[in-house]
Amino acid sequence: MYLRTHYCGLLDKSHIGEDVVICGWVDSIRDHGGVTFVDLRDREGIVQLVFLEQDVLAVSKKLKKEYVVRCYGKVRRRPEGTENPHLLSGEVEVVVEKIEILNTSSPLPFELSAYSNVSEDLRLEYRYLDLRQPHLQRNLLLRHKTALLVRNYFSSKGFIEVETPFLTKSTPEGARDFLVPSRLSQGKFYALPQSPQLFKQILMCSGIEKYFQIVRCFRDEDLRADRQPEFTQIDIEMSFVDEEDIMTLCEDMIKAIFKEILDVSIETPFPRISYEEAMCRYGTDKPDLRILLEIVDCSKVFCNTQFEVFKRALSRKNGVVRCIRVPGGSEKLSREEIEKYVVMVKQLGGEGLAWVKVEDNKFSSGIAKFISCKEKEELWKLLSLSSGDLVFFSAGEHDMVCKLLSQLRASIGRKYFLCSNDKNVYKFAWVVDFPLFEYSDEEKRWVSRHHPFTLPKSEHLRMLDEITNSGKDDKEDVNDIIGRIKSVAYDLVLNGEEIGGGSLRIHSPELQRKIFRILRLSEEEVEERFGFLLKALSYGAPPHGGIAIGFDRLIAIMCNEESIREVIAFPKTQKAVCPLTGAPTSVSRRQLEELKLEIIQEKKK
Repeated sequence: MYLRTHYCGLLDKSHIGEDVVICGWVDSIRDHGGVTFVDLRDREGIVQLVFLEQDVLAVSKKLKKEYVVRCYGKVRRRPEGTENPHLLSGEVEVVVEKIEILNTSSPLPFELSAYSNVSEDLRLEYRYLDLRQPHLQRNLLLRHKTALLVRNYFSSKGFIEVETPFLTKSTPEGARDFLVPSRLSQGKFYALPQSPQLFKQILMCSGIEKYFQIVRCFRDEDLRADRQPEFTQIDIEMSFVDEEDIMTLCEDMIKAIFKEILDVSIETPFPRISYEEAMCRYGTDKPDLRILLEIVDCSKVFCNTQFEVFKRALSRKNGVVRCIRVPGGSEKLSREEIEKYVVMVKQLGGEGLAWVKVEDNKFSSGIAKFISCKEKEELWKLLSLSSGDLVFFSAGEHDMVCKLLSQLRASIGRKYFLCSNDKNVYKFAWVVDFPLFEYSDEEKRWVSRHHPFTLPKSEHLRMLDEITNSGKDDKEDVNDIIGRIKSVAYDLVLNGEEIGGGSLRIHSPELQRKIFRILRLSEEEVEERFGFLLKALSYGAPPHGGIAIGFDRLIAIMCNEESIREVIAFPKTQKAVCPLTGAPTSVSRRQLEELKLEIIQEKKK
């Protein structure tokens, strides 16, 4: 224990009568004249110090918050009625016999309290102070324990942790790479890995069979609460498995984590929801299953509608009319709240949001007169309506309607229709059967839904042959085939957050080349970017697959934190800046000259 015999926060009634030496930071001071009370804090928590003797009382007068001290004293029981049941050490206090001030502290730039109203930028600038707060200490300790459990879990299952390179080749397909200029190969660049995807597949070609890694990854992309330019994931790859093997392994790992770390029992297996079902019922491929509301497709009800808004929407190629029934919504939601949701939908890019109230078995609202008696009867049966319900409708192009009603469901559902108000409710699900490709309007071509190494479903391999043999991947009928091809991919969703994604991989070089052709990559591009992978696959690559689980997101949910920045020791801001160090910063002219780089100033418009 070096300078101390005990941690502050671990002292309890079993230590009464013992002489102890403790170290820590001064958390608070209460001067009562002839006696001074000080709360001393270390990594494990707080203990109350009592200063009675004149010599130590004199020293206590010099103390200020965040001074670092070493105290010698005797543990005693707190007087009856002064106990603190919220602390492990709440039944005892330490009567100080000697104190050493090991270091002083400058005045604090902000109060170290969970209730302190301080900007995140200031907290991150003084992150070494911010991290002294108990809840952040708990978060990092939970993160450490979880990482240790993960390593032990996979080791017990015969996996080998293998470190993959951070300086690697740029193979952009999705987010932007962070590039690192090479001094020794001037004019050329390394890329920081967005994931170890290609290396872990090559490890399968190497006969490793069971690989895992808790690994740092890097993506140069716009940031949100759940994104960072550098992040951590639990990376897994296995040979000679199918998707059920991988999903079952992950379920068992998650179950072990939540039981060991949170003492929460998680039911397995997790529900499996197809991508199409998820989009239809929840409007998103990462549904929050705690919310007791669902989206219902009522396009057939309005197939002959005279309501111009619905009629116009259904005349489009991918037009739909969908709705959400809000049980008891007529009473729960005021007219003002309803209008706020209408505005929200417009801000999200929607044309509008229609709604009706069900009162005395009748529909009432501005659009009620446009709904025929037959349509009302069909809606009543379809939605199992009751008096007092509220129904929201959205009409338009399929993807936009999904986006709007998903946001509406989340906003209303999290306020009124959670399955439990308990923060410790965890609803997992697998979303499966994703499309292999999606069309990019920006690039005017098909791109991979996940990544280009994802295995198509075996029953859809024939479609690939039709496409690649035709040589006409821009024709409408061929595009329709491409859009219908499904992948052996699976995303792990928790409380409305995607915390993991994986797939079975392509292990045939011929099949991999077919995928590259559909993605419109030339032979030269394929060889330049992925030639080393194709070569590895040509030497007897085994069937393999894997998954990556977002470690930061998982820990944030376990800690009930809204942002992953609260579970990362030194995170960046939303602008990818480190207020603590000032990174990114300029570098010297000499460094640029060594790399043969020149900074070109952007011309002012």
